[in-house]
Parts: sequence; C-alpha cells; structure tokens
Amino acid sequence: MSVALYLGVAPPRRKQAVPQRSTLTDRAAGQTSGGMYPFVRMAYHMNRARRQPPLTLDEPHISSHICWPWDLDFAMELNNGRTLSLLDLGRLPLFLRAGMFPLVRKHRWQIAMAGVIVRYRRRVRAFDRFEMQTKILGWDKRFIYIEQTMWKRDGECANHAVYRVAVTDKNGILDPAVIAELRGIPAQSPDLPAWIEAWSSAEALRPWPPERAPKA
Repeated sequence: MSVALYLGVAPPRRKQAVPQRSTLTDRAAGQTSGGMYPFVRMAYHMNRARRQPPLTLDEPHISSHICWPWDLDFAMELNNGRTLSLLDLGRLPLFLRAGMFPLVRKHRWQIAMAGVIVRYRRRVRAFDRFEMQTKILGWDKRFIYIEQTMWKRDGECANHAVYRVAVTDKNGILDPAVIAELRGIPAQSPDLPAWIEAWSSAEALRPWPPERAPKA
C-alpha cells in the first residue's frame, strides 16, 4: 500500500465498482493480511471513507469488521494487542472524514498516539462480526481525545478505548485549539468527561522516563 493511500491522499485511479458490503471486502482483505499489520484492511477502509460524507465534530465514524483467525491469541479470542491495531481502522478514516489530512500535509505536521486507556469486557471470537464506533470527545492544551468502541452483534460492548492524540510540528506538540481554528470549528473544546480529566491529571504525575532496573 502506498504512503499516499495510507494518509488519505487521493491519487489518480481507475474507476471501479464500490463494494456494497464492508464485510465482504473485509473478508477478502483479511485473507491477505495474515498476522501482520492490517495494511490491506486499512487500504479498504480508507478508500471507503473517502467516498463517505465529511463528519462534524460530534459525529462518529462507524465501520463494520470481522475477527479473523489470525487476529486470535492462544485463548482463541481477539488478542488484546491486535485490538489496538484494529482500532487504527476506525481512527485514520475518522481523521480523513474530519478533514485533518489536508491540514497535516499543508503544514507538514505529524500525528502521534501519545497514550491510550483500554477496558476489555466481552470476548470476540473467530469470525465474529462487530461494529466499531470512533469519535472525537474533545481536547485540552496538548491532546485530542478519541473514543473508540467495538460492539458485538448482540448489542454488547466488547471493549472501550480512549486515545490521547498529539499533532506535532518541528517545535513540538501543537495546541489543538490552533488546529480547530484552522479547521473552521470553535477553538473551545466540548466539555470532557470528568474521568478523562482525571486521567489527564494522573498522567501529569507520571514520571518520565520510568525507572530502569539495573542490568544483572
């Protein structure tokens, strides 16, 4: 997959039929992904997001997925680390539909994941279909907070994650309010949930770098 496609750039391409069901293309993509990063699935979801309407600040990006055998661990369920890789399939299309990538390219910014908290609650087994919802919760002086959930077909939430996303330039982390103004939306963030603010406060107390044990 080209870097242009990964970043949401729309290179010249031949006209092709648009798949009507994401699960069918996800199946074909899954058969070529193996245990590596889901590049093919990412290409499909980015291409599909390019054909979807732009998102407003309070709208989620919703996508459908399948848990493939190579997504499993020894417990025969979706691996916790693989879950984080699959969440990329919702986050990058969200950025694309929210109009982030033109600003990133124009100003030569970079997007970095600065932290994540995850809660796992229900198992996802092989060939289970699930819905992923991804939305922007808000921001503070340094980070944009992205909420992501996976929902099973019975309506239960399998897991819940919130990422702290940093947009950086050569001088360091940008204030998201600057990005919001360039995007044409209010610089003032929506009110963040109290538990997100508590997480942010706890992170401010966390030492960095962590203490390293001496070599034996």
